[in-house]
Amino acid sequence: MVKSPVIRWILIISGFLSIIVAIIGIFLPLVPTTPLLLLAAACFAKSSQRFYNWLINNRYLGSFIRNYRERKGVHFKIKAGALTLMWAVMIYTALFVIKILFIKIILIIIAIVVTIHLIRIKTLYD
Repeated sequence: MVKSPVIRWILIISGFLSIIVAIIGIFLPLVPTTPLLLLAAACFAKSSQRFYNWLINNRYLGSFIRNYRERKGVHFKIKAGALTLMWAVMIYTALFVIKILFIKIILIIIAIVVTIHLIRIKTLYD
């Protein structure tokens, strides 16, 4: 636990900002949900045991952290949803938004790398 009240509040605010962006990341494919929740957990672990316990035991967000920490994997629905949404957004952006060929190629490479990463993570089935 951090002893300085200023640092403690900075960590608490950072934790909640990380949670907000992580929740946005559930719906936007390029915003990393789990790493941001892990960052929030780390901030809370150093600043507030109450907020840390709340996050870890949260009905919706806690499973992301627990499954990652315990190396269980990612639920199939989350993985499939992330890949579907990511590819839909990337293809739409590459075809209709971006005009520069080099940027289009970079977007497709990013999508391929993220797809490979997600496929390599163990899949959980409920």
